[in-house]
Amino acid sequence: MNPGHPTEPAHGIPVSPLLTCHPAKQRLYGADTYFQESHDQLVALTDDVTGFAHRHAALLLKPDAVVARRLEAAVDWLTEQRFRIVGAAVTRLTRTMIRSLWYFQWNLATPYRRRLAALFLEDADALVLLVRPEDEPDVPASVELTRLKGPTDPDARRPGQLRHLLGRYSYLLNLVHTPDEPADVLRELAVHFDDAEREELFRSALAGDDRTAYALELTARLYAATKPRDLDFDPAVERLRDTVARHLGAALDTTPRALLETAWERGTDLDPWDAVIVGSAVLPMRVPGRAPVLDGADAGTWRRHLDALPARHT
Repeated sequence: MNPGHPTEPAHGIPVSPLLTCHPAKQRLYGADTYFQESHDQLVALTDDVTGFAHRHAALLLKPDAVVARRLEAAVDWLTEQRFRIVGAAVTRLTRTMIRSLWYFQWNLATPYRRRLAALFLEDADALVLLVRPEDEPDVPASVELTRLKGPTDPDARRPGQLRHLLGRYSYLLNLVHTPDEPADVLRELAVHFDDAEREELFRSALAGDDRTAYALELTARLYAATKPRDLDFDPAVERLRDTVARHLGAALDTTPRALLETAWERGTDLDPWDAVIVGSAVLPMRVPGRAPVLDGADAGTWRRHLDALPARHT
């Protein structure tokens, strides 16, 4: 059978151009198990899967947000930005889940980034909030929330953005994550949750329930299960120097990067958070010249995309 022949079997389900700007994402997500699971489950719950994906966004408050005690600030920010929390659940970012969530982006991650992520993402549970804007934007809710959240680069964040509010620590310690596009919202909810947990979230969102109080209840549980941590760089460097000096029997007057790499080479037992705080600030996180397999699209790109769609899609 020739590639591209009309009778060639499909590899997955159709993905509407209203769910992503990227034809490559339409093709890959249509064959992606996680996307299929959420999509098929929603089909049984609503006759407007595309509308549901457009109207809802998700916010992942990562373990660094938990230990830094920044969850309430994020909930307050969502209220100020007129996003209603319509679903909330706890997730554990295991090694496998981390790779599943960022499967199409982690091709640009350095070995340092993968090593550091493994140290902190599994150290505490995380919180997922399913949200809906009170005032419907002219782009999907996920695109608008991603814009308001702010960029990964701490130096590029601006006042008013969520990542600026929560703390500008480093490229890796950015405290929150949002799915980029409607297709990503569906896919990532299936990465985090099984059928039963996902159905509870979908039904809550479809009912329009205000789950802010429940989100704060889960916040209290997460805090009770973890110790608070200071994520500032300078104190972490000093703690790291003390640990290495005790292990080696002598202080090392060297750069933070050399200090960390020496500790790893010597097999020094480091506090994982101190290693992440220092390492994420001084080690390269992205492979130069490499682009992600799939990426998001900003609000301007989405407006042009929607304007270009045939009337039958709009």
